[in-house]
Amino acid sequence: QLQASGGGWVRAGGSLRLSCAASGLPKNYGTISWFRQAPGKEREGVSCSAAIGRSSYVVESVRGRFTISKDNVKNTVYLEMNSLKPEDTAVYYCAAGSDLCGSAFLYASRFDYWGQGTQVTVSS
Repeated sequence: QLQASGGGWVRAGGSLRLSCAASGLPKNYGTISWFRQAPGKEREGVSCSAAIGRSSYVVESVRGRFTISKDNVKNTVYLEMNSLKPEDTAVYYCAAGSDLCGSAFLYASRFDYWGQGTQVTVSS
């Protein structure tokens, strides 16, 4: 089970921190990732964090503004989003899959477990 939270409304330039609390996942899951989907657009990968170790990845379009981190004790992955722009407006989902963390694997079709999504709205 994945529980995403932390979305909300913010003005451009503001910040939000999303949380993804994981529980009951299979032992072989390799990655927890964040995706987003804006109205009328496909779901796109944003960032991933390996279940074991420190490997992480952030897509170029948000790199330098978004940071992914995790708390292994709390089984929670965070997405810190700074300098938000109106084009960041989307429903953000966390997902778990068995692949490694990296650009080659950050596709929605490769993920088996999904959280319910949390809305992020950035106004200009």
